[in-house]
Amino acid sequence: MNSPRRTTLRITGDTPRRRGEDRGRQARADITRAWQVYEEFFTTVAAGNARTLDVPALALRTVKAARAWAPELVAEMEGVAEGAGMPFWTIAALNARTEILAEAGAPRTGECSTLVRVGPRTTGGQCWDWHQELADAWHLQTVAGDAQGFAGITEHGILAKIGVNEAGVGVLFNILGHADDAATGVPVHLVARQVLGTAGSFAEAVGMLTGAPVSASTVITVVTADRAASVELAPAGSAVVAPDDRGWLVRTNHFLAPALAAGELRGRREPETYDRHRLLTERVLTHGGGPGTEESDAGTSDAGTSGLETAGLETAGLETAGRDAFGRHPSGPEASGRDASHGAALGPESLVGLLTAHRDDGAEVCCHAPAEGRLGSRWATLATVAVDPAERRLRVHDGGPCSAGPGTWTPLTAPRR
Repeated sequence: MNSPRRTTLRITGDTPRRRGEDRGRQARADITRAWQVYEEFFTTVAAGNARTLDVPALALRTVKAARAWAPELVAEMEGVAEGAGMPFWTIAALNARTEILAEAGAPRTGECSTLVRVGPRTTGGQCWDWHQELADAWHLQTVAGDAQGFAGITEHGILAKIGVNEAGVGVLFNILGHADDAATGVPVHLVARQVLGTAGSFAEAVGMLTGAPVSASTVITVVTADRAASVELAPAGSAVVAPDDRGWLVRTNHFLAPALAAGELRGRREPETYDRHRLLTERVLTHGGGPGTEESDAGTSDAGTSGLETAGLETAGLETAGRDAFGRHPSGPEASGRDASHGAALGPESLVGLLTAHRDDGAEVCCHAPAEGRLGSRWATLATVAVDPAERRLRVHDGGPCSAGPGTWTPLTAPRR
């Protein structure tokens, strides 16, 4: 079964502004439609919490933070606004949608689940869950012209989200919630864009993330050919979570680092994130694959389960000189959080087998929207993404893992700069 091909934007330009203009021109009508949904979404969520939002002011407040951190990101957004023929603040608001929704008090039931396995060929992927009303508001993309070319998926008007770059640095994305979340810092989607467009190594990506002055919480999992780590970001600081001793990272939508978990908001409001983490942890514990083996791209579906104990937690800024972000020496197999001689690569079909879980299975990893409900309450898995950093490649399935098949994946390879 072949699924319809989703739009792929191929964005180029030798300056940030020109890349933005190219994006805006190509997606002009789509960005306009996406903004109309988000404009209503912001208002609806805020009203449901008896709040009033000044969206232009909030958006421009995040622009001030972004300009101080990486002014090229602001120039790129200015280009998008010009190319799309829209006010600049609307493009800034789209890129700061996570921060603005935090100000609105948005619930986040549903959201994303991520699995990564570190080994001789580190691979992984995730479900991307978002609102059914925005199911047509995203696209595939390749972006060339920055320090690193990259490929991935993102929403219309937003510079980046999930992807992999030409240096083999991939990022996976899960929103978190902290009691101090607000719209004052650098938007987390812009942070992901900066990593994809400039990071040439695992260490560069982790350093960039831990140094980002964010004001809304997320966990960005960095994946390279032989390493992986989840970087938790929050207004209260950042922390790096290493794979367990079997090389697995399992992420849903709550903090694992104790210092940040003290301010946990998401898990307290929507504890289903713990159910998803528990189920996926059980599944990966018994996931197949012998030492040193790799699955083919076709893979074999494996609904076996697995478990993850959080290990190697280090709060950013406390690393020991000469050691990596986990407090380990950066050379040798131990730097990846496990003995790199063990474990099979996580191919797309095995990823699908692990992520296909519904409410009757104990947790709704693969999320389906109800037929009725107000805007903001109809969650769905909009995409399933598998990443292979060694090949600088992603595969994207349009929809949840339960509907994925051999003919439904769209491959994307990071372009050369």
